[in-house]
Amino acid sequence: MSFSLKVKNEVCRHSDMSKMEAISELSAIMKVSGTLMLGGNKQFSFKVMTENPAIARFIFTLLKKHFDIHTRIMVKKSNSLKKNNLYMVYITEEMGVKDLLKKVGLLKEENSIFALDYSIPKDVISDEKSRRAYIRGAFLGGGSVSNPEKTYHLEFVTHDNDYAKDLSKLINGYDLNSKVIKRKNSYIVYLKEGEQIVDLLNIIGAHAALLKLENVRIMKEMRNNVNRLVNCETANLSKTVNAAVRQVESIRIIQREIGLNRLPKNLRDIAELRLNYPDESLKELGEMLNPPVGKSGANHRLRRIEKIAEELKKEGR
Repeated sequence: MSFSLKVKNEVCRHSDMSKMEAISELSAIMKVSGTLMLGGNKQFSFKVMTENPAIARFIFTLLKKHFDIHTRIMVKKSNSLKKNNLYMVYITEEMGVKDLLKKVGLLKEENSIFALDYSIPKDVISDEKSRRAYIRGAFLGGGSVSNPEKTYHLEFVTHDNDYAKDLSKLINGYDLNSKVIKRKNSYIVYLKEGEQIVDLLNIIGAHAALLKLENVRIMKEMRNNVNRLVNCETANLSKTVNAAVRQVESIRIIQREIGLNRLPKNLRDIAELRLNYPDESLKELGEMLNPPVGKSGANHRLRRIEKIAEELKKEGR
């Protein structure tokens, strides 16, 4: 089961809500994933199609509990390659579809002329609970969220640019930063930051999914920190090894050209230690000297040795 499906199934378990919340949630579901149909006898009907049986049952329950609409759920095979079942919640004129569409803000009537309303009606998002319910419905109707193990991405698919902007504005009212892009014939409202997706899951009440995502984020952050430390240690080790190889090479040149006895005692001592202990750090070499010197002192002496070796190489040319 995908992470997105788990989130939707969790959201569908929250069916205990007020009628106002039910109106808000159905308004979003029906606007995002519903289809209005007009029959030959000018009879309205409306259908909501989904591949998720939990969403179909959820819509059926809300309609029955809050609107006394006993709708039908029909099942058919999808034409897609996945061959999943399609669940269709079908509401007819006899069931009161016209009144329902008016209540949820999908249908407006002027001079006996009916038209679909693609805006988000102010009266269905009039308070905090109804705003959260509307975002829940939009997610159930056209939302998805990627597996956080792979990437952070949550989106709502809509079919109207103005509606997408209104939905984005509603989401951003919670200090989020959703954006809108066009993808083929759809308009996508999306979030790409893990922390913001966590906040959105909290808004729609998907708390189990939220905890799962937070655990993944923590593990990813720990892995990233470990990788950074390992990379830093590796870089430092490589730098130390390269420096030691370079120092030994310089000492060999001096030994071959003029002999180490020609060096001042402080340089001869550090040179002999480096030859005998090629893998030791500067700090450890400094501590072996008599009297001991610090890391910077050992480094300074070895730099002088490298400079002498460089001059000898130039003279040899």
